[in-house]
Amino acid sequence: MKRRTALSALVLPLLLAACTGTEEATPTLTLALLTDGGATLRTLVPGDDTSARPFTDVASKSVIGGVSVDTLPSGRRFALTLTGGIESRDAQLNAVAFAALPFTPCLRQTATSAARDRLLTLSECEGGPQRLALYREDGTLVWTALLPTFLPVMDPDAPPIRMAVIRDTLEGRDVAVVTRPRLGGGSEVLRAAPLNTGDAVAEVSVPLPVPAVRDLAPYGSQILAATDSGVQPLKTTGEPDAAAAIKAFGTDRYDRLWTGTAGSRTLVAAWAHNTTATGPLLLWDGVRATAATVTSFVSDLRDVTITPDGLLYTLSGTALTRYDTVYGLAQGNWRARTVLDTLNDARSVTWLLP
Repeated sequence: MKRRTALSALVLPLLLAACTGTEEATPTLTLALLTDGGATLRTLVPGDDTSARPFTDVASKSVIGGVSVDTLPSGRRFALTLTGGIESRDAQLNAVAFAALPFTPCLRQTATSAARDRLLTLSECEGGPQRLALYREDGTLVWTALLPTFLPVMDPDAPPIRMAVIRDTLEGRDVAVVTRPRLGGGSEVLRAAPLNTGDAVAEVSVPLPVPAVRDLAPYGSQILAATDSGVQPLKTTGEPDAAAAIKAFGTDRYDRLWTGTAGSRTLVAAWAHNTTATGPLLLWDGVRATAATVTSFVSDLRDVTITPDGLLYTLSGTALTRYDTVYGLAQGNWRARTVLDTLNDARSVTWLLP
């Protein structure tokens, strides 16, 4: 009940803004930030929004092998993925380790479910196999899985390895989806899930060839895929469903996807990475006929987080910037504000309740 009350207090100003168009969404949430190539972890709280520095540091600690940060369901803690394991941290950066893995971890990336109550992580030591591990939000290990041998693709434009986790409500189990670049072009998709409830090891499907999938993101009961021809939900088999593509994004290529809940809506952000030209960051609210352009990046968009109080933060290697989705979607005025512009090799950002 406390969490619901806190969230309601945060969301109410956003709903007022959406209805009246007169209230500006201002920062109310703490931010967690991973910088210095994954070597420094920081938390920041909002201060005087009229000052040159609208956030101030709460805590800062050195870490080894930082990969990413992800908010946990309580909103008051976040998961820190390190190459050597996952930890739960609070705003003061106090750590509680997740359960140890039954193999030597070399974690590369972590994906959360739409409810943030499951965390899927990928381990791949140099020269070794790829392994998955699924955790509950409290750090309990649910299952692990060994993936079939992966042959690296040397094409610089090959799609990356991406993951997502979704709840199979019919069978009452969590299903992991992994897409990997495939020799000869495109991607291959694998699904991992336990055969029986309570199994500590999940079964992995035979790799299925599919068109190039460049990113995955949870969206309610679906998984969305960034493809070379738009944003498409995945079928139950793991294939992108071109017939059900989100029309608001058109048929352009997208390389990154992020989703987040602001007020009562789940927003979808999509970006086309381009090393030579500017690529727009688009935002869709599930209602608009056409996704709105927030801003543009050439090649250095590292992460995006969408907060419950209606703000969107973009993270490049050197800067953290804030946008107001309420005014942006309603009026086209995103009220862009640079939060930090002296970062060094920043990697990941997420939010925490105050």
